[in-house]
Parts: sequence; C-alpha cells; structure tokens
Amino acid sequence: MAALALAALFLAMIGGSEATWCVCKPEMVDTALQKTLDYACGAGADCNPILQNGACYSPNTVRSHCSYATNSYYQRKGQAQGACDFTGTATLTTTDPSYSGCTYPATQSAAGSSSTPSTSAPGTSTPTSFTPSTGGLGGLGPSTGISSDTNHGGLVLEPGIGALLFAATGTCMALLSRAKL
Repeated sequence: MAALALAALFLAMIGGSEATWCVCKPEMVDTALQKTLDYACGAGADCNPILQNGACYSPNTVRSHCSYATNSYYQRKGQAQGACDFTGTATLTTTDPSYSGCTYPATQSAAGSSSTPSTSAPGTSTPTSFTPSTGGLGGLGPSTGISSDTNHGGLVLEPGIGALLFAATGTCMALLSRAKL
C-alpha cells in the first residue's frame, strides 16, 4: 500500500508541473505599470524584444511592454517566490501570454542570463523610458529576498513544490507508521 502511494506521488510530482508567467494586472493604471516596467528593465529583465523593431514591440502599449518585462524579470530570477509582486501590479498566470511573433519565456534558461538593461538609440521613442531608478528600489521590487541559487542539490524546484513535498512527507510518514502496527 505504501509503495503504491509513493509511486502515485512520484508520478504526480514529475508530470504535474505547469509553466507560469508573470503579467501586469489589467486593472492597473498606466502610471503604475510604467513604474513597474522601468523597475523590471533596470533590474535585469531582457527588454530588447519590446524596443522599437523588437519582436514584442507591438502592440506598443505600456501594459503589453510591462507584461513582457515583468515576465522576463520573473523568469531570470528562477521563478523565485515574490519575483512577480511589483507592489501588486503584476500577477502569475498559467495561460501563456505569447502571441504571433512574440514568445514569452517560460523558464530561466529561455529568459537568458544578461542583466544589462538596454536603451533605445537616440531619436527613437517608445511608450517606456526603461530608466532604472536611483537611490533605492522605491518599493517596486519583489516583496521577499530572491536567491539566484536554483541548484538545490541539483534539483530545480518548481513553484509550489515545497508544499507538495511537505504534504507528501506527512502522508508517507502516516502510511509507514500504520504499516509498522
């Protein structure tokens, strides 16, 4: 019985992970989204695709560019807890926000590793400034500390896996204690 429970748990863990993306909330005003966009691009997101002539430039809106930038930041931080907060302007989704010609990365490796913010050439304009704030984070960053360590002994943990492992450990211990009776 315990072996069957362990086998079912193992299969659920390896087959049940869903990709997650970080997107800007649709009800937020453009000024809040602009601040989030500026922070994300200045703090390590790959904003090249949302620059003019980039694959994700169109639609040329603050909301669209904000979602791409927050997702890039979130993925580059290894989907760390709190990396998609941005003082409440962004949220996680399991619905892929990619659209024709614009692919949102779904993993840290797909998001790349460069943390140098990009700027557009003089004379080009976009609805975003991509200017990182100076003198502090201004409260726009993640709500918790972020570790860039995704090794965890060689195991890359998916979001929510900690709670699943905790529950599984308790279930297995209960089954094993009954088996000893």
